[in-house]
Amino acid sequence: MTEADLDAVFVALASQPRRHILDIVAARPGSTVSQVAEQFEMSRIGVLKHINVLEDAGLVISEKVGRERPLYFNPVPLQLIHERWSSEYGRFWAAQLTRLKHAVEEGNR
Repeated sequence: MTEADLDAVFVALASQPRRHILDIVAARPGSTVSQVAEQFEMSRIGVLKHINVLEDAGLVISEKVGRERPLYFNPVPLQLIHERWSSEYGRFWAAQLTRLKHAVEEGNR
């Protein structure tokens, strides 16, 4: 995942309406743009703009089926971010705990 990809995901998640759209799409896979727009007091075009930002970030996938546009949540970008941060900090804390364990064990001798 490039830095630009990371930025796109964080920008997409920085908006409360977009996070709400993700919640709706994750809870109801295949929801259409119109069904999602019904959940908001903004125009359908406004909701569509938010959905486009989520699609650009890879968090939502849509497919055109006739006049409908079903939406699906894609957790992969979030998983990649989680793995990047948890792996990096996980190694750090594992090393810290190992040092603490050795210090405690040596103190008990």
